Amino acid sequence: MGLRKILTVDEPALHKVCKPITDFDRKLHKLLEDMRETLIDSGGVGLAAPQVGILRRVVLVDTGEEILELINPTLLETDGEQIGAEGCLSVPNKYGLVKRPYYAKVRAQDRNGNWYECEGEELIARCFCHELDHLDGVIYTEVMERYMTDEELMGEE
Repeated sequence: MGLRKILTVDEPALHKVCKPITDFDRKLHKLLEDMRETLIDSGGVGLAAPQVGILRRVVLVDTGEEILELINPTLLETDGEQIGAEGCLSVPNKYGLVKRPYYAKVRAQDRNGNWYECEGEELIARCFCHELDHLDGVIYTEVMERYMTDEELMGEE
């Protein structure tokens, strides 16, 4: 296992559409372990493969109870709306006001290629949408309403 460098917003890899995973092999498992270690070390809630320079459809989401490994994920269903502060490990120390669904359901494969579904509300729904955007080359700054001030962020707690 090893920590991977998290790319920042000016890196071209973050603005490209990722290819699906077709081989569920040791190379994928190594990527997943490295991404897990990188996510935990960063203190973030989610991490997408392009953020570590790998243009593949792989996402990790920390639900607080477990770290979900989402391979070739697709958004199946959304409902409701939430507007709030959103940040990104690839856009350090900045936050934007972003509108996202309140609820999201995702279909993905696990590290062995088995399909499954998971769902979440509030932060988890936000994270699903944010990380899946990364797989299509979209960063939250492209969908935010505006950057948030420090005063607004303090009031968000």
